[in-house]
Amino acid sequence: MTSHTVLYSHGRFYSAADPRATAMLVRDGRIAWLGASAEAPAADVVVDLGGALVTPAFVDAHVHATDTGLAADGLDLSGVRSAPELLAAVAAFAGTRGPDAVVHGHGWDESTWADQVPPDAAELERVAGGRRVYLSQASVHSALVSSSLLAACPGIEAVPGYDASGWVREQAHHAVRAVALGSLTPAQRAAAQRSALRLAASRGVAAVHECAGPGTSSEQDFASVLALSGQGLPRVFGYWGELGGALRARELGAVGAAGDLYADGALGSRTASVRSAYADGDGCGEAFVSAEQAGEHLLECVEAGVQGGFHAIGDAAIEAVLEGFARAAKVIGVDRLRAGRHRIEHVELADKAMIARLVEFGVVASVQPVFDALWGGPDRMYAQRLGVERALASNPIGAMYATGVTLAFGSDSPVTPLDPWAAVVAAAAPRNPVFRMSVRAAFGASTRGGWRAVGVDDAGVLAPGAQATFAVWETPGGVEGGLPALLPGVEGEVPARPVCRRTVLSGETIYEE
Repeated sequence: MTSHTVLYSHGRFYSAADPRATAMLVRDGRIAWLGASAEAPAADVVVDLGGALVTPAFVDAHVHATDTGLAADGLDLSGVRSAPELLAAVAAFAGTRGPDAVVHGHGWDESTWADQVPPDAAELERVAGGRRVYLSQASVHSALVSSSLLAACPGIEAVPGYDASGWVREQAHHAVRAVALGSLTPAQRAAAQRSALRLAASRGVAAVHECAGPGTSSEQDFASVLALSGQGLPRVFGYWGELGGALRARELGAVGAAGDLYADGALGSRTASVRSAYADGDGCGEAFVSAEQAGEHLLECVEAGVQGGFHAIGDAAIEAVLEGFARAAKVIGVDRLRAGRHRIEHVELADKAMIARLVEFGVVASVQPVFDALWGGPDRMYAQRLGVERALASNPIGAMYATGVTLAFGSDSPVTPLDPWAAVVAAAAPRNPVFRMSVRAAFGASTRGGWRAVGVDDAGVLAPGAQATFAVWETPGGVEGGLPALLPGVEGEVPARPVCRRTVLSGETIYEE
C-alpha cells in the first residue's frame, strides 16, 4: 500500500526543529520532512502556501459545544447595556421562533449596566409572547428565566438558588437549564454542536476539551458531541465532572472525571467560594466539595486510570481542592499522583502558596486569560465583587507560568468567544502587568499545553515525526519572532489579527477558506 503524501511549500513555519523551513511534507497524518522548498521531496499533492505562516493548531482546553452553537446561531446578549435593551432583544428574537419554542440567549452581564437590576420573570414572559425563556448570564452560573420556564420545574421553589424574580443560581439554575436544553431534539443538539466545532476549526482550533457533567449538560449531550470528534471536525476530548464518577466517566468515553466538577460557583454570580466576603454582597459564596471529598475523588480517579479534576475559582475552593491533593498524595505518593496530570479549571484567585502546591502535585491549570481582559483591572466586574486589591491579584497566569505550573489555555466558550489569539494577547498583556508572559509562552499554552493536558505529547509542535496538526495564517499585521505580531508597537498601533486560511488535523484538512 502506497502512502499518501502532501507537500506544503513556499510558506513560513513556526518550528524549533527548522526555523528556516519553507516547506513541509506530510505522510499518513504525520510530519515526514521540513526544509527548503527547493529541496523538497516529491509528493502526491502540492499545496502552495503563497508565503502564509504555518503554526501548530490551537487547542481550546475548556468549551461547551452545545451552548456555543446555540449562542452562535441564536440570541447574543453580550452587547446589551440595560434591562430595556435586553427585553427588546428577547422580543425581536422570540418573534422569529414558533409558539412552543424555548428562547435560548446568552451573554448578558449586568456588571456593565448603569442600573444593574435585570428584568423579572413576568417581563420576560410578556415580551416572549408566552414562550419559555432561558438567558444564561455571561458566567453561565446563573440565568434569567421566564415564568413559564419556572413553572416547568415542579418544586423549584425549594431548590437552593431559586429566586421568584427569575434570576436563578446554582442548583436552581441547573434545574431550569436541564429543562431548557432538554427541549432540544437530538438533531437540533447535534446541529448546534457541529456549528460550534466548525466555528472552532475556522479559528485554527484542531481540538477541544468538552467540559460536561450533571448540572452542565447531560449524558446524551455528551455522547452526541463525542460522536462528532474528528469527523471532518476538531477532535473532542471529553471530561465528565461528577464527584465520585470516575468509573462512569470512563464508561462514557471521557478522558477524565474533571472539568466542570464544581468545587464552587463563579465570581459574576457571587457564588465562587472566597476566603473574605464579597465587597458588594453578603457572604463568601458557595462551597460544594470538601478537602476530604476532593482527596477521595482523586484516589478513585487514579484507581480507575482517568484524570481527576475540579472547577475551582475562589481562593477558598482552590485551597480545599489542593488540600485534597495533599491527602491523596499521603496515600499513594506524590509521584503517582503527579503522573495523572490531574487538573483544576479557572484557578482565578490563587496566591503564591497555592501556586507552589500546583507545581508540587503536577496539577494542570486550565485557565481562561480572556476572563481578565473582560473583567479584570481596577474598574470592572472583579473590582466590584472583590475590591481593587483582590481584583488586581486575580488570574495570576504569568506567575503560574514563571513558577512552573503546566498551563492549558481555553475560552470556556460561550463564556468568552472561540478566539485563541485573543487568549494569547490577554495573557501577554494582562490588566496587571506583573502577570505578563511572553507571546511565545502564551502561544505554547494555547497549543502544546492543551495536548499535554490530555496526555498527548506528540502534537503541538512542527517537527518530523509529530502529528501533522497545524493551521495556516494570513498575517496582515506582520510577523515577530516567528509568530504573528499581536501587541501594540511603540506608537500604540494594534496590529491586524491573523486570519485562518486552513486548519489540518492529523493530516486531514478540517477547514479551508
